[in-house]
Amino acid sequence: MKQTIKWGIIGCGDVTEIKSGPAYKMAEGFELVAVMRRNLKLAKDYAERHNVPRFYNDADELINHPEVDAVYIATPPDTHRYYALKVANAGKICCIEKPMAPSYAECLDIQTTFERQNLPLFVAYYRRSLPRFNKVKSLLEEKAIGDVRHVSWYLSRTPSTLDTSDTYNWRTDGKIAPAGYFDDLASHGIDLFAYLFGNITCAKGVSGNQQNLYTAKDIISGSWEHESGVVGTGMWSFGTYKREDKVRIIGSEGELSFSVFGEVPIEIITKNKTEQITIENPKHIQKFHVANMAKHLSSDFQHPSTGATATHTAWVMDKILG
Repeated sequence: MKQTIKWGIIGCGDVTEIKSGPAYKMAEGFELVAVMRRNLKLAKDYAERHNVPRFYNDADELINHPEVDAVYIATPPDTHRYYALKVANAGKICCIEKPMAPSYAECLDIQTTFERQNLPLFVAYYRRSLPRFNKVKSLLEEKAIGDVRHVSWYLSRTPSTLDTSDTYNWRTDGKIAPAGYFDDLASHGIDLFAYLFGNITCAKGVSGNQQNLYTAKDIISGSWEHESGVVGTGMWSFGTYKREDKVRIIGSEGELSFSVFGEVPIEIITKNKTEQITIENPKHIQKFHVANMAKHLSSDFQHPSTGATATHTAWVMDKILG
């Protein structure tokens, strides 16, 4: 493998502007050399602003360019499998934006294809690499709240202006994201819980569309059990009067709470004290995720978010959705 791994991005939209794209230029041993967008003018604009030498409106040109060693797929999820199989066929490293694909079956197809070809596959569940959530993991391992009994997550939000307008939003298109914002947002938390408590052995749920604002689901409840014995419950509602995002982990000696998306302090409550820990996220939220990919590819370090872990998350999501 080359000392410097040269990356190309398929789908250089909003998510790549600050959250992820710059991280590929910052990581030691990585270089961003090409971007693709269906609109060539927008691809050129991105390349010029981010000092990327090549830009395309044809994904095949980027994937098959001899100087592109690895490809980051940052398109909407309905095209993830299509592009990922092309990357695998070209024999190249891949990172896919989350969710990995709209269904468990598609995720499994992607994962097994890369495994058969012995190609590295990562998925951008970047919370597994953030210091904030690794602090939560270390607190649990140190038994700061004793033995964990159960975890609950409540996530709600008001309808957005996109939801109540005629503007197209793929995140609520039932053909692309059948469970709407649950696919886009809840996948982060479900994946994080598998990281904190071990894989999930069984899951079930109820879902519906209460508002009739779009074709995807807008309310989902679920319950599950981890291989560690920890039991979980979740409620995700996208048509309430206010935004709320709170995870509570209940243990034999206390509880720990945090937000999946907000940067509120981690709070630990025991019989003797209440403690708050503040850890800010980096400006480029995928910084540690991308740096960990570089470590994985250059050493014996194991990246926490792979095709296998993301496929497990997709299985859980499908089970909750029935």
